[in-house]
Amino acid sequence: MDSINSLPPLAKTWLLDGPLAAHVEAYTANLEQGSYSRQSSRSHIDALAHFAHWMARCTLVASQLDQDCVNQFLNFHLPRCDCHSMALRSHDQLRAGLGLLLEVLREERVIAEVLPPAGPIADELRRYDAHMRNARGLAVGTRKDRLYRVGQFLRWKFADRAFTGKDMLVEDLRAFITKELERVNSTSHAQSLAASFRAYFRYRLTCGDEVRGLLGAISTPAQWTLASLPRALTAGEVQRLMTHCEQTVSSRWRLLSMVRLALDLGLRSGEIAKLELSDIDWRNGTVKLRQTKSMRQDILPLPTATGEALAEYLRHERPTTTIKTIFFRLKAPHDQPIGVDAIRAFIGRALRCAGIVHGRSHSLRHTLACRIVNGGGSIKDVADMLRHRSLNTSVIYAKLDQHSLVEVALPWPGSAA
Repeated sequence: MDSINSLPPLAKTWLLDGPLAAHVEAYTANLEQGSYSRQSSRSHIDALAHFAHWMARCTLVASQLDQDCVNQFLNFHLPRCDCHSMALRSHDQLRAGLGLLLEVLREERVIAEVLPPAGPIADELRRYDAHMRNARGLAVGTRKDRLYRVGQFLRWKFADRAFTGKDMLVEDLRAFITKELERVNSTSHAQSLAASFRAYFRYRLTCGDEVRGLLGAISTPAQWTLASLPRALTAGEVQRLMTHCEQTVSSRWRLLSMVRLALDLGLRSGEIAKLELSDIDWRNGTVKLRQTKSMRQDILPLPTATGEALAEYLRHERPTTTIKTIFFRLKAPHDQPIGVDAIRAFIGRALRCAGIVHGRSHSLRHTLACRIVNGGGSIKDVADMLRHRSLNTSVIYAKLDQHSLVEVALPWPGSAA
């Protein structure tokens, strides 16, 4: 309530005497529960006051609110706002504050929950998602990406008529892909489109649709197998990264734990984000990985340095919370698991601060693989450690096996034997 008491009298009137007055207490309780900072709480309350004033002018009540109302306020009222000068006008702060308002109103059952998309296309995408999950065992990220691209095509093709798998034509597919490549003309985008549509039309083939012509129309940009090299860190770069992590003032052990889990165990960002306290077996020195990309459970040894970093983080830096995951949000709302993008951002920022501009979080996984092959390990060792389902995925690391390559390298023509 401190944020409300600090409001100017006019804004306090907008809030406490307006159409949102009955929900202010629940809103502020949500801010307190999420441990929002004083500054963030104040901006959210300011957003609520400005929006309440606009609602009063439009004679709206809380039960009429939805995302369209918020969009109307942000996109039409805000650019030409003539409210008192003390009203909050930051688009980003208003959007954040009003997004929380809709969540609070849904929790109080004042407005309805957001219903999932309905209609033939939405039903088709749900069936395809179930197929990818149950029959193909694909990870959430892969399914989400493919559903997005297939959904774009279906909504473009069947925008004004009913969906039917038999009505998809080669000309439609080519026109859509051409339009997409005009928007983003890159090899990676073309490859992603080709992979998404090829997988979808194979699914339609199992449903009885004759789509072989569509499959034949999908061409993939040339990408020679094993043509590129994994971007691994050198020993000097690893040392610079570790030095930066150890010298970090804020949340040093938290950052060091994330980096070591990726560098010493080869964990993906998603696996780090999902790691729970119960997954660490301190007595036996192991880490249990559940919900991995390969849809199986793995147990890995916990290196001493990684275990020490985790222990220091858990003892000295990790706040008290009911969250089961080892890492969770440090910004409001706090009591929520951390996301994959946040893990990538933390590690990526550490790499840049260490002067490693070409690195990203996945580079640490490549670094572990290169360390194994250059230390005398086999490709099978790499596949086991990185948990690849196929040895073909790990073969590329043979190109970085410096000792073996030296033995088979031929002398340069004209040089001394």
